[in-house]
Amino acid sequence: MPHRIQIIDDEWAVALALVARMNACGFEAHASPDGATGIEDARTFGPDVILLDLRMPDIDGFEVLRRLQCDVKLSGIPVIVLSANVQDSARQRALASGAAGFFSKPYQAAELVDAIRRAIESSSGTERVAA
Repeated sequence: MPHRIQIIDDEWAVALALVARMNACGFEAHASPDGATGIEDARTFGPDVILLDLRMPDIDGFEVLRRLQCDVKLSGIPVIVLSANVQDSARQRALASGAAGFFSKPYQAAELVDAIRRAIESSSGTERVAA
């Protein structure tokens, strides 16, 4: 059974491209168009890793990350942030908030896939990956 990747990103073209890339790499990927939907979808989809955008209109990625951390069912899922925000403060805040990794858009696909695999392999889900 392939590992499951949940993508939470309001830019649908980006989300669909990520789904296609993840599926091509042997993962089972699912995309959600906003943070609230993403949290609900994660409960039913049961992802092994969540890829999370920071800038979204309903609730931002930091709030999504906080809610995931507070949910007993979802708190153990590694979250890797993918963001157009290249400020080091955003990277530091995401990692301090519990993200397993942070990648700036545009990202290097091979590095992202490696980070996903490492996050899945990590028993605690707390390994920090930044690129």
